Amino acid sequence: MVAELTALRDQIDDVDKALLKLLAKRLDLVAEVGEVKSHHGLPIYVPEREVSMLASRRKEAEALGVPPDLIEDVLRRIMRESYTSEHDKGFKTLCPEVGPIVIVGGQGKMGELFSRMLQLSGYQVRVLEQNDWDDAEAILSDAGMVIVSVPIHVTEHVIRQLPKLPEHCILVDLASVKGIPLEAMLAVHHGPVLGLHPMFGPDVGSFAKQVIAYCDGRSPESYQWLLQQLQVWGAKLHAISAAEHDRNMAFIQALRHFATFTYGLNLSQENVQLEQLLALSSPIYRLELAMIGRLFAQDAQLYADIIMSSEDNIALIKRYYTCFGEAVSLLDNGNKAEFIEQFNKVKQWFGDYAPRFLNESKALLRQANDSRQ
Repeated sequence: MVAELTALRDQIDDVDKALLKLLAKRLDLVAEVGEVKSHHGLPIYVPEREVSMLASRRKEAEALGVPPDLIEDVLRRIMRESYTSEHDKGFKTLCPEVGPIVIVGGQGKMGELFSRMLQLSGYQVRVLEQNDWDDAEAILSDAGMVIVSVPIHVTEHVIRQLPKLPEHCILVDLASVKGIPLEAMLAVHHGPVLGLHPMFGPDVGSFAKQVIAYCDGRSPESYQWLLQQLQVWGAKLHAISAAEHDRNMAFIQALRHFATFTYGLNLSQENVQLEQLLALSSPIYRLELAMIGRLFAQDAQLYADIIMSSEDNIALIKRYYTCFGEAVSLLDNGNKAEFIEQFNKVKQWFGDYAPRFLNESKALLRQANDSRQ
């Protein structure tokens, strides 16, 4: 039996080595693709190509008796690496005449990310930090674009402290709230103004498939090249008004982060043993616990700023608190029938999204289970 297993395992090792050689060859081809895209200014992420390729591979896998989900999982992981490899080849400069780009807060994590991407695209990038403020006028005197990338609680103050910018200069901010920064930029600068919100953290390996919300401010024709440059990097753009953006962010960020903070606070006060929770957790709870831990691995100031950035956020959280209390009353009254009725009302409200999210979550749960030690 041992000899038989050893022989089979040796064959599996040989196949794995062959797969490694094929993966290396694929990454080499991807690098060549990246060079072609860079030369022609093509985006690294083309959704139609990805959908078509995955559909073909799934069909071919099924014909070979290979589970289609398996080949899709493998290919998606390979493509994620491929996007990073293409990214390393640099990008075409879509607006070489823009002049120096100054990032206020360019030594922060998000500022560093945008600085690196802009330099990979051939732009001249300068950084303006707090200790450079005495020289701000000189640093900004010939700027073609200024990007403000500072903590939320000082964003408006920094914008309003900017010296007079060249009339053609594009003024951009990266804050996760848009109303107040956009209003401040329009007040201090009479040239082009744009609000951006990268819907991801600075630790992403690639902009491919990452969403960037943008709010038009003034003279949108002047910064269309920038929006196109973001798409060349692989980003998906979502146009939205500042008011609608901030309303949605209240749910996506403020309420969600506060609920996560509260759950983590409760866990710590109950003094549960995290090792025991992990040992006993289902894949879905492991994911939830990972997201809670992720929050507390980051900067407390950032999340305090996001949650407390507006009175509307506080009002929303209070309504959530009221809703939570009403739900608890169902338990106090032992009202199982009412609980089921409310559950089905919410299920109806979700409509087709509920089964869609159920299917989408299956892949995440498989990955969570794969990472279990």
